[in-house]
Amino acid sequence: MSHNLFDSLHELSLAPGNAAKYYSLPALEKNGIGKISRLPVSIRIILESVLRNYDNKKITETHIRQLANWTPDAARVDEIPFVVSRIVLQDFTGVPLLVDLAAMRSAAVKLGKNPKLIEPLVPVDLVVDHSIQVDHYGTKDAINRNMEIEFFRNNERYQFIKWGMQAFDTFKVIPPGIGIVHQVNLEYLARGVHQKGGFVFPDTLVGTDSHTTMINGIGVVGWGVGGIEAEAGMLGQPVYFLTPDVVGVNLTGHLREGVTATDLVLTITEMLRKANVVGKFVEFFGEGTASLTLPDRATIANMAPEYGATMGFFPVDDATIEYFKGTGRSEEEIAAFQSYFQAQQMYGIPKKGDIDYSSELTLDLGSVTSSLAGPKRPQDRIELSAIKSRFIELFNKPVKESGYGKQGDDLQQRYAIRAHTQEPEVCIDSGIPNSSRVPAPGENSGQTAVNAAPAERRMVSRNVAEMTNNRPAPNSPDLCHVELNDSSIDLGHADVLIAAITSCTNTSNPSVLLAAGLLAKKAVEKGLSVKHHIKTSLAPGSRVVTDYLSVTGLLPYLEQLGFDLVGYGCTTCIGNAGPLSEPIEEAVVKNDLVCAAVLSGNRNFEARIHSNIRANFLASPPLVVAYAIAGSVLKDLTTEPLGIGKNNQAVWLKDIWPTSAEIHALLKYAANADTFRQLYGNLTKDHVLWNSVTSVTGQTYNWPASTYIAEPPFFADFSLQPAATGSNDIKNAYALGVFGDSVTTDHISPAGSIKDTSPAGKYLLANHVTKADFNSYGARRGHHEVMMRGTFANVRIKNLMIPGSEGGITLYQGTAGAEPEQMSIYDAAMKYQAQGIPTVVFGGKEYGTGSSRDWAAKGTQLLGVKAVIATSFERIHRSNLIGMGVLPLQFKGNDSVESLGIKGDEQFDITGLDNIQPQQDVTLNIRRKDGSNQAVQLLCRIDTAIEVDYFKHGGILPYVLRELMS
Repeated sequence: MSHNLFDSLHELSLAPGNAAKYYSLPALEKNGIGKISRLPVSIRIILESVLRNYDNKKITETHIRQLANWTPDAARVDEIPFVVSRIVLQDFTGVPLLVDLAAMRSAAVKLGKNPKLIEPLVPVDLVVDHSIQVDHYGTKDAINRNMEIEFFRNNERYQFIKWGMQAFDTFKVIPPGIGIVHQVNLEYLARGVHQKGGFVFPDTLVGTDSHTTMINGIGVVGWGVGGIEAEAGMLGQPVYFLTPDVVGVNLTGHLREGVTATDLVLTITEMLRKANVVGKFVEFFGEGTASLTLPDRATIANMAPEYGATMGFFPVDDATIEYFKGTGRSEEEIAAFQSYFQAQQMYGIPKKGDIDYSSELTLDLGSVTSSLAGPKRPQDRIELSAIKSRFIELFNKPVKESGYGKQGDDLQQRYAIRAHTQEPEVCIDSGIPNSSRVPAPGENSGQTAVNAAPAERRMVSRNVAEMTNNRPAPNSPDLCHVELNDSSIDLGHADVLIAAITSCTNTSNPSVLLAAGLLAKKAVEKGLSVKHHIKTSLAPGSRVVTDYLSVTGLLPYLEQLGFDLVGYGCTTCIGNAGPLSEPIEEAVVKNDLVCAAVLSGNRNFEARIHSNIRANFLASPPLVVAYAIAGSVLKDLTTEPLGIGKNNQAVWLKDIWPTSAEIHALLKYAANADTFRQLYGNLTKDHVLWNSVTSVTGQTYNWPASTYIAEPPFFADFSLQPAATGSNDIKNAYALGVFGDSVTTDHISPAGSIKDTSPAGKYLLANHVTKADFNSYGARRGHHEVMMRGTFANVRIKNLMIPGSEGGITLYQGTAGAEPEQMSIYDAAMKYQAQGIPTVVFGGKEYGTGSSRDWAAKGTQLLGVKAVIATSFERIHRSNLIGMGVLPLQFKGNDSVESLGIKGDEQFDITGLDNIQPQQDVTLNIRRKDGSNQAVQLLCRIDTAIEVDYFKHGGILPYVLRELMS
């Protein structure tokens, strides 16, 4: 319903003879509502949404005035209701979201209501990109084999996704094999502005992946949220948040010769982490910003989660328009996009002094140098010249100081690996029919490589590779024997074992992909090669990348170095690197080697890439290729030869590093609008694997027996009114776990392998699933019985209740008079629930950091945890906990688990919860075994009034369902 509040409803001329209405932000300033022209551009775009969606119910005049009068240094107490234009999902988070929607429809039917009341009110796009894994590599048909395995593993999930496509009118799917969600969003889904019902308005969104922020690079306001929050958003609930601080980053100067966009984003990540921009908007301005290409901006925006910001925003300007032209958008929508932002006076990169920011930082682009980041965190930047010395330093440092605790003498030791005489292509029967290979959609199967890599590079170790924390699991008995074509291979510390060109962060940027191809070409021409045992892979974020690498003639050179196309998906960046060969892994584990992975990704948390590779470095694609050739991070690429080439001549990195002119000469091939239109024109054409997936039809799902998809219990015994309760105080609770700093969502809800001895493994075995068919937690997120058993089941999680332990274990203390009993966290939780005993979880700083994983909150709730008490929370996970009815409570001042001496053998009361208010204090009473008591104040991290409502309803989903049903 339209309105004309503050005389803001105006008309905009679009194409000749075409016009649309819009809500004018300059009109607000003209009518004295606020100094709109001084607001950060990102705030203005949100203000437009608030103004346009005014209904005097959820969104009031007060909301508009509050945001229009945003000031740089005000206390952040105003709650903003933000209605987004659309929502994007990836499949690991999208499938459980679809399960919840199906369950809500089932609940509606049980209440005698129309299931179509549960229908997304804004467009929803699910991009299937998280399920492909690098099982095959180093061969021309690697992508075909990997996709066949992907479809075999995930058939039940894909059937369910196809049901969702026909059941929900606004639910669209980008099938596997097309690209990574954020790159597809950038190149195809984003339209700049939307036109609906005679109105034109800016594109805005939330996505169920932290790196949704990549879209900030084209002037679109959007960020990552949990699946729970996204569900509410698609069902008409605004995304609520407190007005943020906005940090302005003034980029000056120009990048030096040889410096890449990856070097720049790692420098920005380091700088902004130090500046503590956590939970704030970051907005880039200045002449240096204006000089950046659109892909460079998208690379910087992509890593906003790594530097801690909610967004890394770039306003719309001429570079944005040129990018839209080069990626095949229509002339009409480009003209509307440009005209709209000009009419709103939001076109162009602001200069210093134009905008009032909460604070300003400056970075001279000329100061950026070649860098990597790691080996455990993306914000730990290391200059290229210091990689060797930094590794040696960490090698000798104690583990408690984030080192590896090794002796200096160990560094030069080499260890022979066990050789095999046979090379089976697949270790055991994969269950895939022995038929002709199916080309990936859009793949040119006729391409030939320059001296294509030999068959010995086929190092597939399992048919269903198990992962832990999104990476292969160690010591699995179904690792197969592989011929490595070199019985004299030996390994040592710092050896590179994985080299992956991966991740939308970099594969969306033609400059660094072309640089990698040019470097590979020069390396091959000089006679350099990559050792066969290094697992090399090329996994672009869209098919456009392989097109321009082919057109420029660079792809064959990457293939000769082992960087064959393995798939279009996240792969190594999210830990889907696949297994190493068994003799390699055996040597690493047996000799406790600290080996390395080098990848062009955005995250390198401990054990994320591979459980047995302990040093993980983020780098630009050309440096990934360089380190694959070098074979070790103990080689200083600035002072030592990269390798020995033809005629026994030393080849240095500077000899093969491409110049800016060489890269620039090829960039035109990456901006061919016809290519984009062709590749995105028909996403299912010739896609035999996807087109052969069958599914059921109907408005409600029939929930067939499955260990992948099951109706969740969140709406069991659902009523239209919240159940009346007595006191909300938590009494006589036990600790289910006590954890330290930086516990990630990978720790809380792993995406990786399911051990047969774990509660989830036992459940699957009891349901007649063989170990070979376990797949991963990530693939089984549509089944609550598996996922609740996998909560806190990460093999690397350390429960401080049992010092020195690893894995999802705890001490059960519910038997009166008995000694605490060690058991799995799941088993203990079930015992406590059966006795009606509440439980709590303790954490340190940055609890819940990492991927926006709703199951980290869902699993916590299903285990019966009533509150999580931590030193600080990651933004999305805090929101998700509230969304599932779990209290996030924060220590105040210098209090912490350590300072309070909490061991986990105490009992706890949490009081002051009966009339809960945003950010109020509550009391934690600690009752120790020696009879002493201690009361401390905690900050309740229910931050807004709407979150109070969510909590009172038992979570956001019951709240929204009741609203829709009534």
